[in-house]
Amino acid sequence: MNYTIKQVDKFKYIEEGEGEPLILLHGLFGALSNFGDLINYFKNHNKVVVPILPLLDMDLLHTSVGGLQKFVHKFIEFHDFQNVHLLGNSLGGHVAILHVLKQPERIKSLILTGSSGLFENGMGDTYPKRGDYDYIKKKTELTFYDPKIATKELVDEVYEIVNNRLKAIKIIALAKSAIRNNLGEDINQIKQPTLLIWGNNDAITPPFVGREFHRLIPNSELHFIDKCGHAPMMEVPDDFNRILHKFLTKLNEPAAVA
Repeated sequence: MNYTIKQVDKFKYIEEGEGEPLILLHGLFGALSNFGDLINYFKNHNKVVVPILPLLDMDLLHTSVGGLQKFVHKFIEFHDFQNVHLLGNSLGGHVAILHVLKQPERIKSLILTGSSGLFENGMGDTYPKRGDYDYIKKKTELTFYDPKIATKELVDEVYEIVNNRLKAIKIIALAKSAIRNNLGEDINQIKQPTLLIWGNNDAITPPFVGREFHRLIPNSELHFIDKCGHAPMMEVPDDFNRILHKFLTKLNEPAAVA
């Protein structure tokens, strides 16, 4: 991706296009590149904004889902965004849900894909000995239906993070925070129209998790995509963009007069 990363105040982010803001929140091992196809498509319809979440830059005390939600709140307030479509993958979805529950005023819709917040299979409770590249490779491949999407570059990025002691501690802190911060009892308070896009072969937040979100969130619609794992916007971008575009278009259609 050749997009310019802006830095304003303490925020680093990509911003492309014009229109209602579509804010994209990446997951625990996520990066801006996860959203390349999504940005390319939606920059023609929306102001697409991807903040770089400070997953590994917060002090350990605030390295939590709640700490990330506060960061997102400050980011949205700083830019005075209104009518936000807030999209999150994996841990980013968890942060998005928490934000909508705590600060719903500026949010027009919620889009979740492979979101944590109810249940997830993480990397496991403990990390193997640092330096176990094959283990990290297998775990990264598990993210996708097609393991070839876990390129060497992607595996190297994850390996570098877990091989750094402080980064590994923060990743574990975030993973444990996500497990503790179960939102099952509060999710039915979400008023925003919500789109759920799930991979039928998601091994980390399996299909039953998508169904449970759909059951709990009152104004929600659920779409499954076959031959797709935990990151549909990377693995099947055309299907993902088509479903999301239809959802956003429908939101902006005037209500039919009886």
